[in-house]
Formats: sequence, structure tokens, C-alpha cells
Amino acid sequence: MPERSEPEPIRIGQRRVYILPTGPGLVFGACVAVMLLGSVNYALSLAYMLTFLLAATGLVASVHTFRNLAWLSVRAMPSNPVFAGGTARFTLQVDNPGSRDRYSIRAQLEQAVALTDLPRQSVTSITLDIPARHRGWQSAGPFTLETRYPLGLFRAWAVLRPTARVLVYPRPRTRPLPQASTAAAEAASRSRGPGQDEVADLRPYREGDALSHVAWKSLARGDLLFTRVLDATQSTQAWIDWVDLPADIGTEDRLEYLSGWVIELQDKGATFGLRLPGTVIEPASGLAHVARCLERLALFPDNRNP
Repeated sequence: MPERSEPEPIRIGQRRVYILPTGPGLVFGACVAVMLLGSVNYALSLAYMLTFLLAATGLVASVHTFRNLAWLSVRAMPSNPVFAGGTARFTLQVDNPGSRDRYSIRAQLEQAVALTDLPRQSVTSITLDIPARHRGWQSAGPFTLETRYPLGLFRAWAVLRPTARVLVYPRPRTRPLPQASTAAAEAASRSRGPGQDEVADLRPYREGDALSHVAWKSLARGDLLFTRVLDATQSTQAWIDWVDLPADIGTEDRLEYLSGWVIELQDKGATFGLRLPGTVIEPASGLAHVARCLERLALFPDNRNP
């Protein structure tokens, strides 16, 4: 069962900060104990003074280590989608509302580590990158904030579980486009040339339509927003269809090939739609349309990514 995230912003109160001696801190404590035994055995006043001075220094260091982390506030920022096999980037905004600078704050997420200082009364962003392992929603898991400031004798840390996740698209794989889609892509490439922009019709504007095809004059006259349908682009609509791939290809491989076709048709400037079992995305173009298609592929089937 996945770990439950916490409401944000997450405030690191006193009860959330754990503190223990580090390796050097244990050695330091053992040395102080030996010095105390020697002082008692030989009744040396100067040895007593040095022993208690070092012990007091250790205690004061533990208080500063604790206060260096306590009362910070943390919020996770939205993450941009990535492709499987790439790098998922998570960003934390750490708010230091106090009147003291915080030094040597270490953030860790899995194997990713970042070290930063937090100026007083400011918000600092910390970015951590981990591998994007599989398609769908990938949660960040628990973050750890820790510090060993000022002397490294103690380690104070807090474990945070913000609502941080990234959408991972299927990794694009190369495969020849179906014949109809190939012809549409070639027609789209030809439509970019001069003399290929004769208007054939007007239709209501749909989200994702290229701004260069919007009938601005019609809008200026007070009419509704329309899109110009060009002669050369009437034949450039392509379909990316689930059934265009052989039946013996598995679901994950099939989604990766479809993802590759989305990227290829976008690069060629074609207007395309997407057909999946239970889902149809009408033909359009533009980055928003591409993102919508890739998101549908990433979350297929729905019961995999609640």
C-alpha cells in the first residue's frame, strides 16, 4: 500500500525532528568520558575544567543542530511530465520564516542528494532528480531533510511525505507509420510551402488548432471564433490507431510504438487523432494536443493509475 502524503505546506515542528550523535560525535563523547575518569582518578582541577568545557560545547552543539532544522516549512512544486527512462525532477520549496540563517541543509530523495543554505525569511528551491522508471504517475516517496551543523557531532533529520508526483509518458519507440498516416505526414510537409494556403472552409475553433489558421477577420467583425480549413491540410489528418499494430505485440510495447508515432507526426506538422480501446481523441495539432495524447497513453488502462 502506498504511503499517504501529508497536507501542504508541511511544517517541521519540534516533534518531527529526530537527533542522534554521529560517528565523530560518539568518539567525542567517549573522549570526554575518558577525560572525566582521568580527572576523577588524578584529581586534576584543570582537567575537570577542560572536560566540562568540552561537554558543554557538545551540548550546545546539539541544541544548534536541532534549531537549524526545526520550524522550516516545505511545499512540493508541480513536476513536468517526462518519458520513461528519462529523469523525473522533483522540486521542494523550503521556507525559512525565522530570523536566523540555516546552514548545510541536506535534502535526499532515494539516491539523489542536494545541499543548500537557507537565508533568513526567504524561500529556497531544492531540486532532486531520480530515474523515471515506468509510465503512469510516479510518486516521489518520502523526502529526508537533515543537518549536521555546526560541528558535525549530531545529526538532526525529518522525514516528509509531500504530495509530489510526476506523469511519465511511455518511452517512444521507432516503427514505420501506417500507410495512411505516412501519406498524411507527407501532405502536411508539402502544405508548409508557398501557395498552399487556399481556404476551403471555416469551422468552429477547437482547442489545439494552430493560431495561424484562426479566422481573425471573422472574430474582428464580432462573429464567433472560427478556424480556416485549408485545401492542403484537408488531406493531412492522420489517425494513430491501436489496431494498426500487430495483435501479437504486448500492451507496453504497443503503447511505446504509439508514443513514438505521436512524436513523429508532431515533428512533421500533421494533424492527427488517437484511437485507443474506450478512448478517441479527435484530430488536432499543437503541443496541448500532443500532451493530451501522451497523457492518455501514459494512463492506459485507467485501472492501473487511479
